[in-house]
Amino acid sequence: MGGVISADDPKWIEPFSGLTEPQFTKLVALVRRRGGDIQRGRPWRLPLEDRVLLVATYWRTNLTLRQVAPLFGVSKSAADRILDHLAPLLAISLARRPRKDTVHIVDGTLVPTRDRNVAASGKNYRYSTNLQVVIDANSRLVVAIGLPLPGSRNDCRAFTESGVDRACRNAPTIADGGYQGTGLLIPHRKRRGQTHLSPRQEAENTVHRRARARVEHALPRLKNWKILRDCRLKGNGVHQAMLGIARLHNLALTR
Repeated sequence: MGGVISADDPKWIEPFSGLTEPQFTKLVALVRRRGGDIQRGRPWRLPLEDRVLLVATYWRTNLTLRQVAPLFGVSKSAADRILDHLAPLLAISLARRPRKDTVHIVDGTLVPTRDRNVAASGKNYRYSTNLQVVIDANSRLVVAIGLPLPGSRNDCRAFTESGVDRACRNAPTIADGGYQGTGLLIPHRKRRGQTHLSPRQEAENTVHRRARARVEHALPRLKNWKILRDCRLKGNGVHQAMLGIARLHNLALTR
């Protein structure tokens, strides 16, 4: 018995992947080049297009795999196997050496996470993990995602401990005031005894704030994939999902 959802019918692609049909076709081609059709044990019941859509649907809707599997006409164990195989193949690539005119922007976002090994209770009493996100200021594409850290970790520490600092070494990087002491480009602050900033400092802060808004817009776009609003995955699952969703986000911005 077949499933309800299939990539053969284009109407399912955009609602459940966040991508247009041409963007989804590019994604499937990438996964195929990375080994998506390689068989491990039993043959795949679904074609690669449907398997990619299954993973995207899981991330997009945050239904459980037990709920997603029947929509594609497979068992829960088969859906588990598909996710384990394809999630790493969907991850964004490591950032290449940036162009001379590249400017990065970094910010942290909290992802509610059930796995308390990578989470901590925050102000809202939810257990969350801190994920550092680096985007290209010009293209607005995600270029790096840090390793998940407990949500109580401040951004200043998380920047280096998550490993995203390595992606920012060869390009100027804009950040908010929480990254003080990291060497990044942060807003001017009043020094001790200073009653107000100079007009030049105020103007520079305005330019800085407008540029940094780009990463603040990127974070809600990433959370359109609802698994980042309440992640049930354990271990490196939240990081793997974020890397894959960054790939989907980048493709969605590419016309």
